[in-house]
Amino acid sequence: METIAFKTGSASVLGLSLPYLKSSAPKRVSKIIITKASVAAQTKTAVIRIGTRGSPLALAQAHETRDKLITSHAELAEEGAIQIVIIKTTGDKILSQPLADIGGKGLFTKEIDEALINGDIDIAVHSMKDVPTYLPEKTILPCNLPREDVRDAFISVSSGSLADLPSGSTVGTASLRRKSQILHRYPSLHVLENFRGNVQTRLKKLNEGVVQATLLALAGLKRLSMTENVSSILSIDDMLPAVAQGAIGIACRTDDDHMANYLASLNHEETRLAVVCERAFLETLDGSCRTPIAGYACRDEDGNCLFRGLVASPDGSRVLETSRKGSYTLDDMLLMGKDAGKELLARAGPGFFDS
Repeated sequence: METIAFKTGSASVLGLSLPYLKSSAPKRVSKIIITKASVAAQTKTAVIRIGTRGSPLALAQAHETRDKLITSHAELAEEGAIQIVIIKTTGDKILSQPLADIGGKGLFTKEIDEALINGDIDIAVHSMKDVPTYLPEKTILPCNLPREDVRDAFISVSSGSLADLPSGSTVGTASLRRKSQILHRYPSLHVLENFRGNVQTRLKKLNEGVVQATLLALAGLKRLSMTENVSSILSIDDMLPAVAQGAIGIACRTDDDHMANYLASLNHEETRLAVVCERAFLETLDGSCRTPIAGYACRDEDGNCLFRGLVASPDGSRVLETSRKGSYTLDDMLLMGKDAGKELLARAGPGFFDS
């Protein structure tokens, strides 16, 4: 996976610190207001232009961001104050090949990041699981919205769970993480790994009999109000989620203090710290779309952080797991993620991911 390191400011390589905020209250951004006396050529410019992919799920996340901005800042409730800009990414354009064959995670963020850097949009809304561990130069990611359910949903028209599928059944997924964990527990199943497309496309293929079952992120189904399609929900023990699954990240430019302060007002710190921990684990493993990796950090009943991490061989024949527990603080959670990654790297040994 190609990565781009930071060269400016004091932003973390994980892109999740808040070094650029200069005041606690958001500054009002000037805008042109249309009155009845305005000339026809005069237009009102959006205060905030939100960049997003055009899939139904991406748009749902952009609208969630817009609604939270309006709730937090009354001036943004005015009609036209927030504009949603749809940007088609490479990952959206090329659907015939596995993600790993065409470049990996950055395929869903590259064009949006470029629009942000060029000033065509003011903020970028991403599914955090699609964001590479290194952000592009001149951008920061100071905000995570409250995390949705991180579990995976099992969907089938004929069976209630993975265990109920007959031997030889085909499960469709675009995720090596899911493929490796499925095959590890159910080696008699077949996995179609280039099962790509948005949620609606995958469900259509399922109904047409292309596969007998599929797994989708429960978070996305909830945001799309499509949970009626779920046959069962996999526990964390049965299917450890992707790093940052269920989390929405919002990026802005490093030199845009106005936007950074708007985003700071939306940030959900518990989610941000969990994402930091998981992405530290992923970064240590140098994970890409060719690497089956799972990681999940959460607050336990005592208020501490419990982290679980997993790496697997692509065919599921070997799965290595580890866990860490510590205080729910930035420093400790960064350390836990990195330390867990180092342990699994050492245990895996050379050539592990080639098997």
